Amino acid sequence: MEEAAAVRVAATDAVGDVEPDRLRERIRERLEDGSMAPGVLTVLSARAAASRAPEGDATSISLDAVAERGAGVQLIYEGLRLTRTLSQDPPWERDGATAGPRSDELADGVPENGVNGGSSGTEHREWTDGGDVTLSDADGVPADPADPVATTEADAADMDILVADVMVARGFYLLARTEAAAEAVAVVRSFGGDQTRRRTTGDETFDGNLEVDVFELAAVAGAAAAGGEATADLRAHVGEMARTEGALPLAEGLFSDATPAALAERF
Repeated sequence: MEEAAAVRVAATDAVGDVEPDRLRERIRERLEDGSMAPGVLTVLSARAAASRAPEGDATSISLDAVAERGAGVQLIYEGLRLTRTLSQDPPWERDGATAGPRSDELADGVPENGVNGGSSGTEHREWTDGGDVTLSDADGVPADPADPVATTEADAADMDILVADVMVARGFYLLARTEAAAEAVAVVRSFGGDQTRRRTTGDETFDGNLEVDVFELAAVAGAAAAGGEATADLRAHVGEMARTEGALPLAEGLFSDATPAALAERF
């Protein structure tokens, strides 16, 4: 699927200057393994909006231009998805683990200060204007070297926190000057509230709200790229598309050639 490939390339390029190399490679691995559905939906929404414009032509939308917005949506999703995993199964709370933050140090279930490009988890890091992170050799508080299993898990947890931080921050960076910027902030805030309620109530249904909110963000970002505006009907439609059993399917399994037309009907 060319849209998925274009979004993946744009997202990878967006983190191309993240340091150190092992942090950048960890992010790339997640982008390679994850579903590109949020980013692809951004592209499809742009095409649908363009087709509804006066004398509209869906082919007039540049794939590369919209793919950058799709990459912003994708990076925010991947970062929050990883944060969700970490908050529900914190490696630092397992027996013998000594590094990484406690779950109550993740502000409302999201990386602390993640909305404005901040950081959480380890102290030995430095942010730059694009959401880059530079790590010291310590990479945070070291685990007990006498327990290699705990050390490995704790080090991996520290790195995953950084990965989540950087992806969300870089996603914001890509959307910051678009009409979807406020929507992106709302997604992160909603996610934090949902994860807080999930922890206090034990209700796992709150988890699925992330995909719904991100798909709505994709519709907003894509529609705006073509000069359109996501309607309430479009938001409801993509929200239902996001409600799947288990992990989010690959874009190829979730969308078809008929998807743009179905989206266009709701503008």
